[in-house]
Amino acid sequence: MFGINRRLVAVIFGVLALAFIVGSVLLFTPQGQQQVQGRTEFTVNGVRVSETDVARGQQQDQILSTNPTGLLLNLAKTNFGERQVILTAVRNDTSRIRVSGAELRKQLDEIKQQYQLTDEEAYTRFLSQVGYTDSQLRDELRDQIRINKKLEELQGGVKPTEEEIKLHFELNKANYKQEERVQARQIVVDDKATADKLAAEIKGGADFAEVAKKNSKLNAEQGGALGEVKDGQPGPVTRVVFPNAVADAVFKLSDGSVTDPIEAGGRFYIVRVEKKLSAGDAALEDPDIRKRVEEDVKRIKGQGAVEAYVDRIRNNAKVEFPADSQFKFENPVVAKVGDTEIKLGELTSAVFANQQLPQLLQQGLGELAVQFFMPQTMEQLLTREAIHQAALKMGQPFFGSKTDIANQAQQWQTRNITVTDAEVRAYYDKNLAQFTIPASAKVQGISFTKENKAKADAFRAAALKGGDLQALAKAQGGTVQDYGVVNPNALPPVLNKLVFLTSTQFPKSSLGEITEVVKLDDGSFQVLTINERKSEKLRPFAEVREQAREAELNTKRQAEAAKWSEKVRKEAKIENKLDAVLKQLTPKEEPKKEEGQPATGGTATPATPATPATP
Repeated sequence: MFGINRRLVAVIFGVLALAFIVGSVLLFTPQGQQQVQGRTEFTVNGVRVSETDVARGQQQDQILSTNPTGLLLNLAKTNFGERQVILTAVRNDTSRIRVSGAELRKQLDEIKQQYQLTDEEAYTRFLSQVGYTDSQLRDELRDQIRINKKLEELQGGVKPTEEEIKLHFELNKANYKQEERVQARQIVVDDKATADKLAAEIKGGADFAEVAKKNSKLNAEQGGALGEVKDGQPGPVTRVVFPNAVADAVFKLSDGSVTDPIEAGGRFYIVRVEKKLSAGDAALEDPDIRKRVEEDVKRIKGQGAVEAYVDRIRNNAKVEFPADSQFKFENPVVAKVGDTEIKLGELTSAVFANQQLPQLLQQGLGELAVQFFMPQTMEQLLTREAIHQAALKMGQPFFGSKTDIANQAQQWQTRNITVTDAEVRAYYDKNLAQFTIPASAKVQGISFTKENKAKADAFRAAALKGGDLQALAKAQGGTVQDYGVVNPNALPPVLNKLVFLTSTQFPKSSLGEITEVVKLDDGSFQVLTINERKSEKLRPFAEVREQAREAELNTKRQAEAAKWSEKVRKEAKIENKLDAVLKQLTPKEEPKKEEGQPATGGTATPATPATPATP
């Protein structure tokens, strides 16, 4: 299914964080200088975007701040320019939204707290450093509050229809499936002796809730009750509420049963199961399930409302460049699906949002990376648009953003796919690693410098007799590092070999297994204590049958969705102009100068793209 979403919407939300404006100013404005707006670089519906606005934004932009050249520069200018166009147009559109003095003071107080501006003198000094007056900063904050209000209004104003609710539930029924649950109370204490004493009291007839109130380190005030407590009674909870070892014991119990004390994470748990609730398919008639579905539909519709708003704002924006502008950018059409155009700004916003790009930029591979990602992303946008157009003809109440609608159409096409018991078993057999609980152990390391091998030996000898770990380590000049509960390959190679690749166990004391003294790569020495050692365990098929069924079903659905998507693409009228656009935006290299002519020095100067009247 589609993972790509409308990046412009994400950009808008990112830009509109209220703390962003101050961070932006701090990055750009030289200390002690007032803002100088400079020339107008371009206008959006008559509202100017100044030289200062552009320069400040460039300092924030992950591409432009690296001073790119060539094609990458022109693509980055389009990406940045389009973002500025949308932001300016949205600010203008929301300019009449009322902002109260209390709302403004709240945001200003948050900024003062964030930057530790504890008095008026510190605030005044701060304003001087960032080059803002108090009035200018308040104006910026008003804009941000207005835009946030608009977005909240768009999202909050949508109302799910009954058809949308039923469709979403039908397509995502597995997400609402009821897991096995229990209504339970627990007692949690720090030592085994106390746990054994309390367990004996409960077996002797003591009231579990009263014992929990008097002794438990967790949930004591509610008698150990877990979940959403109503009238003192525990609510249903799933396995994730308990540590794994506790959950394994709890979910084997019947109603009214109590576990023996179970150690987990350095504490001891006693759990009483008051009622066990079986797993089962969700029903839309269940009020809790219906509420969850309605909330999810509203959230998805809200995303679609914001996307539609951003599209409308951008499509109606008139962008003009003065003759003396030094920051001009193009936003040509890079593809068409039917009559729908995909412009360069939409493509660059998706490409530049790639998580890998910043790292590649640091390695000097920015332009190569962008040229590699662009065709891939273009194909995703083309497929999404083709499916979106097909979805609108299917007569179903699909809703949300284009990505949401495309995903729903794919889910609709594959809704009737099923799997057999044989296919589920085959999936399990082929993917045993997926159902294997890795080996684990609780490990602490006691380190000694390279000069202190003898002290490491002395510590080990003392540790084998038991005692207080910290005191024993301190006596020999060692330091204790708690690695916690680890799995294979989480430790350095030498230590990983000791814990997980050594077949025999080490001598034990009250501190656990005590390893031999090992020399690390840096020449220092370390001794490990190992506790709670657990071997790798393959979960039996009967235990994970439903998990394997869902995985195999998803695999088959994804394969079928891919086939259907390819069919839709072949039937769509697609025109991909990306190569031609990139060629047009790639600056021509300057011809080499003949001997005797003055050298220009440096690399080729990027060509300034032609100035469109309305990008």
